[in-house]
Parts: sequence; C-alpha cells; structure tokens
Amino acid sequence: MLRWGIIGTGFISHAMLGAIAKSKGSVATAIAGRNEAALADMQAQYQIPLGYADTADLLASDDVDVVYIALPNHLHADATAAALAAGKPVLCEKSLTVSMTDAETLAQAVHSSDLFFAEGLMYLAHPLMAQFMSLMRDPTFGELRSVSGFYAADIWQVVNPAGGGTLYNLGCYPASLLHLVVQTMCGDTAFGARTMAAQGTINPDGNVQDTSLSVRFDNGVFATLQSSDSHGMAFGFEVITTKGALRFDTNPWLPDAGDSRMIWRPFDGPERAIVVNDANDAFYHQTRMVERALTSRATETQRPSPRLSDSLEIMQFLTDWDVAARG
Repeated sequence: MLRWGIIGTGFISHAMLGAIAKSKGSVATAIAGRNEAALADMQAQYQIPLGYADTADLLASDDVDVVYIALPNHLHADATAAALAAGKPVLCEKSLTVSMTDAETLAQAVHSSDLFFAEGLMYLAHPLMAQFMSLMRDPTFGELRSVSGFYAADIWQVVNPAGGGTLYNLGCYPASLLHLVVQTMCGDTAFGARTMAAQGTINPDGNVQDTSLSVRFDNGVFATLQSSDSHGMAFGFEVITTKGALRFDTNPWLPDAGDSRMIWRPFDGPERAIVVNDANDAFYHQTRMVERALTSRATETQRPSPRLSDSLEIMQFLTDWDVAARG
C-alpha cells in the first residue's frame, strides 16, 4: 500500500485525494497546510490521520512514502527539492514552475536524488491519451500538417497571482498536448525546432490573461494555440494530417469517468467516433501510474505521461510564449 503525503489544501487536493481513496493500492496518511480550518476539514473528510502546519514535519514522517505537491506554481521548485532531499518521491502539480531558472533548479534536484518525479499533467495518464497515441502511430492516420487548440476558463480572480497567469494554469494543457503530438508524429527533436509569434493582454496582476500563439516548426508543421483565464469554460483541440482531421469531442484535459470521444474525419470517407469508455477519471489513472512506477522502482513515467525531459521542453515552450505574448 502506497502511503501518500499531501502538501497543500487547495481545490486540486480534493481531486487527488478522491482518486487516492478510490485506488486499492494507495492511502493518504498525512497532509500539510497553513490554513488550520482547511487542514482539519480535509483530514476529517478523507480520514487522514496526520495533519501538519509545517511541511518539514510531513517530509520527516516515516508514514509517508510519496509526496503530492499541490501548491501554487511558483512554489513547486523549492517544495520538490525539499521533498526529494527528505528521500520522498514526488508527484508535483502542473505547471512545472513559472520560469526556466526554477525549472532547472527543480531538474537538478531530481537528477541528484535518483528518486521518482513526475509533473501532474493528470490527463496524460488517462486511457484516452494511450488511444490517441495509438492513432497517431497508425500509418493510415497520415503525416502531421497542423494543430489547433484553445482552453478558456474564468479563474483569474481565484488563482494565486504569483502562479504566472493563464499560460501556467491553462495554457499548459494545449501546449503539453501539442508537445505530445509533435513528438509522437515527428520525432524527439522536432518540438524544439520552431519559430513563434504571439499576442496577449495583461491583467491587473501583471500576468498574461488572454493570448494567442502561432507556431511554425522547422519541418513545416503549423500550430495555433489560445489560452484565456478571463472568461467562460471552453476547450478545443484538432489535429490535421495528410489523411484527415481528428478533433476531441469531449474535453481532452479533463477526461471524467464514462465516455471520452474523438471524431475522425478522413478526407476520403465518412467520419467516425472513437470512444474510450473508462470507469475512472484522470486523477485516478495518475494515481495508478505513480503506483506502477514506484512498484517497478522507476524514476520517471512512460509516455504519454510526461518524463522530466518532456516537462522541461513544455516549460521552455510556455516561457517562450509568455515572452512573445508580452511583446
């Protein structure tokens, strides 16, 4: 039984704790947070025996096998380094950090520890993404020509402004899925060979709030992405190949229990739905992914979940987008 320590008492911890409770291979044994009321409520709701106001006390506990870091983005590097230094494997929420300097500090801590680390892009652990990768590898799917994606949600007033704004809270989803597509269909080096142009608006906190991005990869593939945390709740992602177009009919970044759907529209035939039915959500599958990795004594995940090298490439993309969007 894998014993989890949770760092952070925000809304995302509820999703992960629900997944841990559902898995037969995991149990939450400890949680740390500065908000005493939230800490007590979460201990009671999820029957977590140990609660700490100081993260260092959780990291020192012999009752914790692995740590889930659910803190704002700008705190990820220091929290990850502290957990690894305490000998605890880490699952850290996305985005990796809010700067490449912090990302490199985090990466150095991971490399020095020889312990498991994964960025919590939970949707990549869902069976929907394994099916998507299988489709992309099928020769009948064609060669990649272009990708478009967007994600919007009205959250800017409820997230920590130090967390970097829409790109690091929402844009990381279409960016990471674009990364998976280009890597899978064009090879390991294709994603980094690119030129980018972006526009953006800045919110009162000084963060990019609404932004659009155009990318031309050196192999001739094009991509357009948009991200906004100022309005609505909307998503979209489509891949165009030499054989047809595939779009996600359900939210690819929040696959829930039940049916997830993709629509394939070949250029020379009728469209068809590709349905992935699963009884569990992405957070459950992320939990199971960590269980498998630690059971096998792996230090990183397997694709489609992100390896550290993938997370660093995605982080570089986000920081480049951020700079371009600010003009």
